[in-house]
Amino acid sequence: MSQNRLGQETSPYLLQHKDNPVHWYPWGEDALAAARSENKPILLSVGYAACHWCHVMAHESFEDPAIADEMNARFINVKVDREERPDIDNIYQTALQLLGEHGGWPLTMFLTPDGDPFWGGTYFPPTPRYGRPGFDQVLKSIAHTYANAPDQVQGNVGAIRDAMTNALAPRGGGGMSLETLDQIAAAAVRMVDPYTGGTQGAPKFPQPMFFRFLWMAHLRSTSAIFADAVTLSLDNMCQGGIYDHLGGGFARYSTDDRWLAPHFEKMLYDNALLLELMSDVWLKTKSPLYAKRASETVDWLLREMKNGKDDADGFAFAGALDADSEGEEGKFYVWSADEVTDVLSDDADAFAAVYDVTPGGNWEGKTILNRLRAMAWDDDQEAAMAPLRAKLMARRDGRIRPGRDDKILADWNGLAVAGLVRAGVVFNKPAWIEIARGVFDWVRTHMTGEDGRLRHSFCAGQLQHPAVIDDYANMARAALFLAEATGDSGYIAAAEDWAAIADTHYYDPDGGGYFMAAGDTPGLVARPKPIFDNAQPAGNGTMAEVLVRLALMTGKPEYRERAEHLIGTFMTEEAAHNLHHPTLLIAWEMLLHGTQIVIAGDPEDAATKALARVALTSPNRLSVVTSVAPDQVLPADHAAAGKGMVDGKPAAYVCVGPTCSLPVTDPAALADALGNEQ
Repeated sequence: MSQNRLGQETSPYLLQHKDNPVHWYPWGEDALAAARSENKPILLSVGYAACHWCHVMAHESFEDPAIADEMNARFINVKVDREERPDIDNIYQTALQLLGEHGGWPLTMFLTPDGDPFWGGTYFPPTPRYGRPGFDQVLKSIAHTYANAPDQVQGNVGAIRDAMTNALAPRGGGGMSLETLDQIAAAAVRMVDPYTGGTQGAPKFPQPMFFRFLWMAHLRSTSAIFADAVTLSLDNMCQGGIYDHLGGGFARYSTDDRWLAPHFEKMLYDNALLLELMSDVWLKTKSPLYAKRASETVDWLLREMKNGKDDADGFAFAGALDADSEGEEGKFYVWSADEVTDVLSDDADAFAAVYDVTPGGNWEGKTILNRLRAMAWDDDQEAAMAPLRAKLMARRDGRIRPGRDDKILADWNGLAVAGLVRAGVVFNKPAWIEIARGVFDWVRTHMTGEDGRLRHSFCAGQLQHPAVIDDYANMARAALFLAEATGDSGYIAAAEDWAAIADTHYYDPDGGGYFMAAGDTPGLVARPKPIFDNAQPAGNGTMAEVLVRLALMTGKPEYRERAEHLIGTFMTEEAAHNLHHPTLLIAWEMLLHGTQIVIAGDPEDAATKALARVALTSPNRLSVVTSVAPDQVLPADHAAAGKGMVDGKPAAYVCVGPTCSLPVTDPAALADALGNEQ
């Protein structure tokens, strides 16, 4: 008889389910073969280790012997970690949405033995409630339909397959203009909550790519409307309960419409993307709040998310921290007024006034520390609160901690590298850039297979699963950020190598665009092309930016041609459609108006460094910085080919298209030319 097969897996999420009475399979040919052999439908359950509602469904249903017996008798049961296999998750999330349901986790899908979806949902309670049927009812109904109404099942399969084919087909071909881009930005800003920021309603997600797009609209138009939407959102995120005011770092999202009560899991990707966004916005606002939150977020990454030792082997970052501890959501993070008084004594009232601590609490009888009623930054107040936060942090460190998902994911670490580099440049923290270099080198060294191709996941000492396009896109973008910050052209070469692999194994030469999964990835019933940004930027949008940056930095026309084709594959004139891929829109604007700043000089010379710093801290995010050493020659196709130092002095050239400015040797003059705010 089949038994639970998850005990030999490396995924922390799958291992959470290894002792379930359910006879789980991991995704793979063994599960599909068993379903075909026994002529049973597949029950596919997708989640992740830090997911609160995944834990709830596990405790209520997957640990229940009676429900497990029903699952084992009627289905082949398959568990998937959506972070480990985003390609599989993407296929079946798309199928669920085509059935008219909202996606999310846990994802519960029912498949034929060939892996074709025919029905599904997300969380199901064990008995009917929340307006949802009980899971036991669902199991019996699906099993009965599969056994007695095969035509209905096949009808669903065919309808979903056709709808998926149509949904996954690119919708591009429409013309675009800057006027259209402005119209899209105007539509986007109307979605922002004018009182608390974020998009209107609950829940509220950080959506860094959406707000990066609005910030770019502000830089393009100088309109305060766009800037205010971004800063209002960031201010509330930074001061709300979604931010951990003791330990640093942002939770995944807020369950309410005012950023107070988060789902308490902390994800690497959210914090990486917010770190980059805060850095960009700080360049113009000089907000001490953003500088502080950026520094605290980096401290959190280094304190709680390092996966590896501080030795010659280096480290990368783990994926996530759980929402739950001791079986309760948020227990590690919340406080009672009595606990605060016990720790802070006479200082408790002052702290409570700033951080919203009351006897009755602000969430389920407890207090989520937040500053939504004390938003304004005050240096004296910050100095007074810092030692009090440290005391509470010391007490909190004695609690039972949430679990950590130790998977190292190539794409998420690429985002972290880019965020660290950008923050290191903006806030003049060279140590952060060095940390980013170490993480980048770790991923490149430890997550490349013998075939020279990246893998997606590393956990428990094992390299796992084929890379998805996001791995190549995010790591290539990180490489180009490092190339700008360090002047090391080896990073450009790494990005070019990964772009070549992406073209070979992921690009669709017929329909255009990059598939999420490589062509030789086994066991997939479809190969979606990720274009819509969700909690993370879509792979095609990031690849478009990578190609544009490579075109500017190398001068090679093939990168520009590929970028034009890629963007044209997905771009339309429909504002509502384009709103969902802000990363692609930013790449398109960079394609049209990207600026190349070339710094020629000895990279160790103080004068060269001064010019480079001005270039790197330009608020114009359409600019790309390339360093040219005295003995280095730019390719003939490059805009600045043949340009170098002037009378032995380092020089900067600002190039738009094929035309470059006269050389600039004075940092102040370069700052004026770039519109830097001093």
